[in-house]
Amino acid sequence: MTLNRPQRTLAGFVMTPAQEIARRRTFAIISHPDAGKTTLTEKFLLYGNAVHLAGSVTARKNQRSTTSDWMALERQRGISVSSTVLQFDYRGHAVNLLDTPGHKDFSEDTYRVLTAVDAALMVIDAAKGIEPQTRKLFEVCRRRGVPIFTFINKCDRPTLDPLALIDELESVLGLAPVPVTWPLGNGPSFRGVYDLRHKDVHLFERTPGGAFRSPESVSDLSDPIVKEKLDPDDYAAAVEQLEMLEGAGHAFDLAAVHAGQQTPVFFGSAVNNFGVDLLLQGFLHDSIPPTSRNSVAMNSPGMPAPTDAREVSVTHEKFSAFVFKIQANMDPKHRDRIAFVRVCSGKFSRDMVVTHQRTGKSVRLSSAHKLFGQDRETVDEAWPGDVIGLVGHDAFGIGDTLTEDRTIAYDEIPRFAPEVFAWLTNPTPADAKKYRAGLEQLLLEGVMQSFEVRHAPPGATLLAAVGPLQFEVVQARLETEYNAKSRLTPAPFEHLRWIAPHPSLDTPENLLMPGGVNLGSDKFDHPVILFPNDWTMDYFVEKNPDLKLHDQPIELVE
Repeated sequence: MTLNRPQRTLAGFVMTPAQEIARRRTFAIISHPDAGKTTLTEKFLLYGNAVHLAGSVTARKNQRSTTSDWMALERQRGISVSSTVLQFDYRGHAVNLLDTPGHKDFSEDTYRVLTAVDAALMVIDAAKGIEPQTRKLFEVCRRRGVPIFTFINKCDRPTLDPLALIDELESVLGLAPVPVTWPLGNGPSFRGVYDLRHKDVHLFERTPGGAFRSPESVSDLSDPIVKEKLDPDDYAAAVEQLEMLEGAGHAFDLAAVHAGQQTPVFFGSAVNNFGVDLLLQGFLHDSIPPTSRNSVAMNSPGMPAPTDAREVSVTHEKFSAFVFKIQANMDPKHRDRIAFVRVCSGKFSRDMVVTHQRTGKSVRLSSAHKLFGQDRETVDEAWPGDVIGLVGHDAFGIGDTLTEDRTIAYDEIPRFAPEVFAWLTNPTPADAKKYRAGLEQLLLEGVMQSFEVRHAPPGATLLAAVGPLQFEVVQARLETEYNAKSRLTPAPFEHLRWIAPHPSLDTPENLLMPGGVNLGSDKFDHPVILFPNDWTMDYFVEKNPDLKLHDQPIELVE
């Protein structure tokens, strides 16, 4: 592939590969639950003409039904429990938007999605400020060096002082905030935002149900219309705050934004579609296109010598990508599973043959899809930054590398020690086949783990997750997607640790173990040990000093 060779046209212009890559924007929206993340996602689709009406406002009886929340459980609860990819074009940009769960019980899915993005949009409730899950997700972004943009939402409701919200970004998260828009009024008296870049006012008009784009009229801050619309005290407060920002605020520095040191801040109301267009335009203008990824050193199957760690540029001619998510049963009619793949270099072409690095086998990528929530359409080509769905490859696992260059291998996906445990059993023997097939498919998604345990109840599978709602999701999906009921029983464990290989594990009956401690193995047959409380874990460590315990899987430790 030559970077100057024309590839296709967009609005009459010939696009080179370099131009295709430059117009990609791949990002995730992160927030604490109920800050308005999924609502904002829907409104982005509205402005991108991906939907005519945002899903959350199509009808009163379906008020909580959205494009990105496609599972039955999500629609019933009004929450996101699974990450979703939504793709659309907007003003010349090819947007890959990843809607992630906000609830802490599904945070592992969110952490994995953050490995596939180039930027993050952080949504904050203007009445609550920075909340615990927001802070946790922010730290994941910081560790990965992901640039962060901030949208302070729900300005049409009573809010905290905007200067206090700005200060909190700096004092709590250590980010230098740079307001791009500023609220005029608060709650019931909210009348619009001031655009600090273009020095104009966008006035807010509430629309019934927020079903359509909110009308916006633009004028200068000193315009009599603005003074007429605003409460005098709100107008005076806004003028004073803007003067303070001009004198004491941070100067906008695009390099600092891209380095994750500075965050552009926008204010608005997602449910009323106000400020969303300004946010989307500003984000796409200032966020970065796809960047290089790091390939790790490895012994690739069939390679004569180990490969070296190196940086893989997006302009590298050979295709490479990694699997960051697997979703089972997105199409209930076919019981298929889809691997979400982030393209890192080269060009994807349908029916191309690549190497599946973990197995060393050649694989033809014939069934590839562009994704829009649960809907999909066949895709013939994709570029770095794009997320595509590959169907029909049961051997693919989370973290796997697919590449034309066998010297490339990505190690992007974090794994976490589970925090909650439960026994899952099949109460209906006649449904055994459906139960096993459904559980196997759901476990392949990698959000939840299962372990073999020496003293398990008859017919029980030990499930482990980072939050208890994961168990409820599994039960609900087994019943709705596979027509198989299940029984869930809490397991008496608080901690799981992986055990480094040691000869004494060959005769576990000789180990000194307090009551309630149980030995088992993970899906790779690595030994694990489960403890009912802190005391039993401390006792085991004291009495068996030769055994080394780890809170991460053995393959990561090694």
